[in-house]
Amino acid sequence: METFGIASVAVITVITYLVGLVGKASSMNDKWIPILCGVCGGLLGAVSYYLAPIPDFPAGDVINAIAVGMASGLAATGVNQLYKQQCK
Repeated sequence: METFGIASVAVITVITYLVGLVGKASSMNDKWIPILCGVCGGLLGAVSYYLAPIPDFPAGDVINAIAVGMASGLAATGVNQLYKQQCK
């Protein structure tokens, strides 16, 4: 049983989390960070669908790959918020 598809989704989440941290460190307004993470996730989903076709990737076409990537990017924002709430 191989789970490379789920691992690629986790990698997209980690990369978009790091992109969000870069956005936070810059002068970007905080309201744009989730949008930045979602767009980057969508792009990474499409790239991973075309350039690294993985049999277990949870998308059968490019539209679903973009949606999976966007959801992963927005999950990175949720992880950040969960961390911030636990630190209070």
